[in-house]
Amino acid sequence: MKTGSEKTLTAFLGTIVLLLSLIVTFPLSASTDEQPLPAADRVKDGQKIDLQQEKYTTLFRELEQEHRFTKSELEIIFSGVSIKRRVLVLMDKQWESKPYYQYRPLFITRSVIKKARKQLKKHRKVLDRIEKELGVDREVVIAIWGIESRFGTHSGGFNVFQTLNTLFDAYPRRSDFFRNELVQFLILCKENGYDPLTIEGSYAGAFGQTQFIPSSFREYAVSFDGDARRDVFNSTHDILASIANYLQFYHWTLDAPYYADIGSKLKGPQVLQANKKGRKGLVDVQTVSREQGVPLPEPPEKRSLTIVDLEIDPSKGGGKRYVAGYPNFQAITEWNHSNRYAMAVSELAEAIQ
Repeated sequence: MKTGSEKTLTAFLGTIVLLLSLIVTFPLSASTDEQPLPAADRVKDGQKIDLQQEKYTTLFRELEQEHRFTKSELEIIFSGVSIKRRVLVLMDKQWESKPYYQYRPLFITRSVIKKARKQLKKHRKVLDRIEKELGVDREVVIAIWGIESRFGTHSGGFNVFQTLNTLFDAYPRRSDFFRNELVQFLILCKENGYDPLTIEGSYAGAFGQTQFIPSSFREYAVSFDGDARRDVFNSTHDILASIANYLQFYHWTLDAPYYADIGSKLKGPQVLQANKKGRKGLVDVQTVSREQGVPLPEPPEKRSLTIVDLEIDPSKGGGKRYVAGYPNFQAITEWNHSNRYAMAVSELAEAIQ
C-alpha cells in the first residue's frame, strides 16, 4: 500500500508523462503560424527571370494577339530581363507606413516650401490657365509636383521595365496588379515612341516628374504645351496640367477646403466608425460637427467627409490629431491611397499659399 507521499509522487509523474505526450502530439511550432519569407529573401539580385513559365507565355500571347506586338519585338525587349532585389526590399518598407510625425518632415521643410513658392511665381501663367480650364488650385498642383519628384530633380533611378517585371514575377501579393502595369507600360511606350528599356522611375514602377504609374499615364496625362505629345518628363506645361487633370477627374473643387481639425479625441459613434473604416469611411458634416462639438463649413455639393487620425511625436506629448477630410482631401487619396500622403500634400499646399 502506497503512502500519501508516494501517491503524490505517482500523480506528479503521471502529469509529467501526460504533458510530454501532448508536446509530442502538438509540437510548439504548430501553435504559431510560420511567417512566410519576405519576397526579397526568395530571390537573388540579378537572377534571370524564367520566360518559359506559364504566366509569361500567357503574357506574350496577350501582347501579340491583343496589342499587336510581334514575337521578334518581344524577344528583343525581354531578352535577359532579371530581378532587381532592391525593388522587393523597398516595397515592404514604404514611407507611408511611417507615423505622421516621421512622414511629414520627409516632404515639408523650409527648403521645400521656399522652392515651391519660387515655382508658383515661375509658372504663374500656366497655373493661371490650369485654374481657369481645369479648376484645380495651383498650390496643390505644385505641392504634388514637389512631393513626387522634388520639382523634377528626382524622378527615380530604377529601370521601370526591370522593376515591373520584378514585381510581376517575384512579388506574389500584387503580381496581378503589376502584370497589368507592365502591359500598360509597353503599350504607352509603343504609342509615344519611347524605348521601354531606357525609362527610369521609382521602385514601384512610377515614372516622370508626375510619378504616374503606367495606367495613370495612359488615363490622365495630357498635352498642354501645344503639341500632341504627352510629355511628363520634360514639358512643365504637360506635367502640371497632367497632375491637375488627375485631380479634376476625382471631382476637385477650386478654392474649397482640404481638411478641418476636429480635436485630439473622437467623441461620437458615427465619427469613430468612419475613422475605423479608413479612407472609405464617410460621415456627413452635420454629424461631425455635432459629435465633435466643432462647427464645420459645408463641403461642396454637400458630400461627406472622411475622419483621419495622425500620430503626434511622443516627445511633443504623443497621442493623435484628428482631421475631417473634405472632398478635395479625398481626391488626393485617389492619387495616393495614404491619408498621410494626402495630409502632407494639403499642409504643403497651405504653407506655400
